[in-house]
Amino acid sequence: MNARRPAILTGAVLSTAALGLTSCGLVEDDETISIVVTESAPFQEPAEIAAELLAEQGYELDITYMTDIVQPNQVVNQGEFDANYFQHLAYLNNFNQSNDTEVEPLFSVYYAPAGLFSLTYDSLEKLPDGAEINLPVDPSNNGRALRLLADEGLIEVDESVSVIELTQNDITDNPRDFQFVETDQQSAAQVLPDVDAGFAFVRLIAEADLDLEETTLSIEDGREEVRTPFTCVVAVGPDGVTDEQAQALQDAFQSEEVEQWFEEYQGGVIDFEDFMTTENAEEIWADFSA
Repeated sequence: MNARRPAILTGAVLSTAALGLTSCGLVEDDETISIVVTESAPFQEPAEIAAELLAEQGYELDITYMTDIVQPNQVVNQGEFDANYFQHLAYLNNFNQSNDTEVEPLFSVYYAPAGLFSLTYDSLEKLPDGAEINLPVDPSNNGRALRLLADEGLIEVDESVSVIELTQNDITDNPRDFQFVETDQQSAAQVLPDVDAGFAFVRLIAEADLDLEETTLSIEDGREEVRTPFTCVVAVGPDGVTDEQAQALQDAFQSEEVEQWFEEYQGGVIDFEDFMTTENAEEIWADFSA
């Protein structure tokens, strides 16, 4: 058996049926790779494409879907599954720090742009004093939302705090007395009717059949400070995967077929990203999580 590659470098509980599909644990043969994936198109569809490509190489990608954003890291860290695909680097870093886990990225798949949206107002200038603004409750995306609000001049924040660590406690000036409501990131589009504006992933607005052009107030500019932390990755636990498995996974998820899927999905609202690979992930992750 090949040596295991060490780990380098958006809820509901997992259903009994899903547990049964994987027998609650890691499959021992090197031809089967177990992976936990969140139930959303940019994760499900690429995973299914990857499974087909891996099958051509003699691998079985055993996919289990989970609907929350906590268990996928827990079960991978515990070695019950080989890998997961559901999160960006900022969330992973925050999760490890908060839960004493050792899950680390293997390679990148896509960058999920986000922005401020409203069903009531068509510009930031028209937001009233005291407007209620929805923010993601999870710390990494919460800071991302605050950074965008600061970039637009709506609030001021402590510039010495990184985007992945910003919280409402770091707001130094809120001249228009905005009121912030925090909800789960996956419900951001559903909450929009109840607030004056809200921060959300672009894909969630598109998936909710809301008109992007009519609802968008501001979109992140995609600069490196934001792009790298919020790039979604396939990650592994401390036991890792074999070198051969890691390469096979990367070849499948960073394939032309997956890239084409992202180009076509919802008119290209998500950016395929393959800058992180099994060769440079350890260095990128070390710099990022230092």
